[in-house]
Amino acid sequence: MRRREFITLVGGAAAAWPLAVRAQQSDKPRLVGALMNIEANDPQASAEMAAFAGALQKRGWILGSNLRIEYRWGAGNASRYHKFAAELVALSPDVILATGGTAVGALQQASRTVPIVFVDTTDPVNRGLIATMARPGGNTTGFVQFEFNFSGKWLDLLKEISPSVSRVAVVRDPVQFSGVGALAAIQTAAPSFGVEVSPVDPREGKDIERAITAFARGSNGGIVVTASGSADTRRKLIIALAAQHRLPAVYPYRFYVADGGLISYGPNVLEQFQLGAGYVDRILKGEKPADLPVQAPTKLQLVINLKTAKALGLTIPQTLLARADEVIE
Repeated sequence: MRRREFITLVGGAAAAWPLAVRAQQSDKPRLVGALMNIEANDPQASAEMAAFAGALQKRGWILGSNLRIEYRWGAGNASRYHKFAAELVALSPDVILATGGTAVGALQQASRTVPIVFVDTTDPVNRGLIATMARPGGNTTGFVQFEFNFSGKWLDLLKEISPSVSRVAVVRDPVQFSGVGALAAIQTAAPSFGVEVSPVDPREGKDIERAITAFARGSNGGIVVTASGSADTRRKLIIALAAQHRLPAVYPYRFYVADGGLISYGPNVLEQFQLGAGYVDRILKGEKPADLPVQAPTKLQLVINLKTAKALGLTIPQTLLARADEVIE
């Protein structure tokens, strides 16, 4: 073989190597991490995973084929969020989905380069997770659930379904930014509704039971449950205590009402996961989180459980029933 032919052959083979490597890399499934705020065995977890994976599938991402998802479950526990955030970052994922601001904060401490898409997060600007809603900057973007001043709406609903309520137990996580902010907003709104507010920490089941039982000894009581992974994880206990002590209660999400709670008003959680999948898809295809604006929900769900209302001896006003997105009978 002449020298010129040998150089041509070797040069052509060398040029083909990167193409072969790229072809192999393109066949490797993309990796998405997910740091969730409830327990893995919670039925709501299955619904959220299905909503997320289903929305990705509609965009061409098939689990077990071109996509892997690694889930971790924080369940409202700050130390677990930090542990699992480090675990997920160590896997070198292409992008991580985060449920709630505490999960986002833990992930940002673990990495400022891995793209993060959040859902069900409150006030990400003031808590320092992003620069602005329109231009989040950094490695983080996503979908907020509501602003803190929205919390006063829960008091409004509680008074509408039970006008005699003058004392309100506010279930909030005191170590979470969202819990502090929601309680402050409710305390600010409380005088205009003529109610006295008592905070309840949902992080330990025995403490919730003790606090609500003590609260229920007084008259004209009601409950507002704010959004938190710790309350979500213990929602069946909270709902059972409300029923046991005949306390009208307002919750942040539909799945509380589906489990027997009285009334909820808040974002469609499953829709948040579907929207989050849209941003994950765009990042997997090359877009940067810094360029994707943070979005707020365009519609909130009002859901009422008439069976629970009847058990509590409450008559739901027809005007409220007419506004409801769903009535569970």
